[in-house]
Amino acid sequence: MATLKEFETALREQGMNMALAILEKLKERDRANRTIRVGRRIAGKKMTPELARQIIELHQTTEMTQQEIAFQLGVNQGRVNEVLKHGKWLQDDPNSEEAVSRDRAKARMAKARVEGLPLSKRRSAAASGEAARRPKPKPRSSEQLSIDDFLNSMPEPDQQ
Repeated sequence: MATLKEFETALREQGMNMALAILEKLKERDRANRTIRVGRRIAGKKMTPELARQIIELHQTTEMTQQEIAFQLGVNQGRVNEVLKHGKWLQDDPNSEEAVSRDRAKARMAKARVEGLPLSKRRSAAASGEAARRPKPKPRSSEQLSIDDFLNSMPEPDQQ
């Protein structure tokens, strides 16, 4: 299936100017009817109890979608969903699940900065540590077939 851009390029190559003009009018009509801009990555604000209360207020007092609320407040739509569905970030309790997770992440980042390891080295060091802790795989029972056994048992296709 061709993308709209590829379709437009093909029309241009064939010299179909009338079709291009119709396509452009349809695009303009769609742009005019959009309620929000085309999706883009938002470098969101830090979630706070005050921001969570704003999200709930907008949700209750307007007919805005989660995406529209997120766009207006400058946060991720997933954060809006977590506030509305799960009540996250509504209390300023330092022992709440979100605060504990945030503090752990900050501690990991600070530790990595102190160690001065590049990100690629940190990941490989963590992976080797995990491999040492993993239990060794159990030996396969003799009744269990491997994929090689299965492939070798299949009849060869007739050659034409």
